[in-house]
Amino acid sequence: MYVHLRRSLVLLLCSFAVLGLAYAYAATGLSQALFPHQANGSLGPNGSTLIGQPFDATRWFHGRPDDFGPYAADPAKGVSGGDNPLEADGVQGSSGPTNLGPRSKVLLEDTRALIRWWHEHGVQPTSDLVTTSGSGLDPDISPRSALVQIPMVAKATGVPPADLRALVEREVHPAEWGFLGSPTVDVLQLNEALAHLEARLGLHPGNAR
Repeated sequence: MYVHLRRSLVLLLCSFAVLGLAYAYAATGLSQALFPHQANGSLGPNGSTLIGQPFDATRWFHGRPDDFGPYAADPAKGVSGGDNPLEADGVQGSSGPTNLGPRSKVLLEDTRALIRWWHEHGVQPTSDLVTTSGSGLDPDISPRSALVQIPMVAKATGVPPADLRALVEREVHPAEWGFLGSPTVDVLQLNEALAHLEARLGLHPGNAR
């Protein structure tokens, strides 16, 4: 009996040492050495590069309309934000679209309101800029969707349009492996680069929020 107990205890300790300690430390060390960005997560001082977020001024580039325009949160009306990427349906951290179908009058009115909003700021919007993402969490837009916002951002910041165009082009992420998907621009990364550009030009530097 004692022999079996001793063997079981030895097996337990060996399993704990190998699987509970050695494997965990080895996996952590390899991930830090080979994939530090992924291992440490996407959260930075201005938010996550993997989760879309609203920007509250025309001096920034905007992403999908998940929490501004007709989709903006309005506590006075009890609206939590139609596709608020951080607080959808009043539940913090949940995600999901408004699920409005193509025949929805609300969807049509919201889209028209967004188009008017963009036109008021000198932008000819793309479909990305007037339609919400399926999850409400999309952090990316197409390069064209960023380029069409240059007149608005240039007017608000004083950065020359040519510099903004070069900035957008530098921030374009190509299709995965060169053929999967389409080129994209991460809106948070683009605005962080814009803040650095403003500081370099001696304009109005600030955090990308």
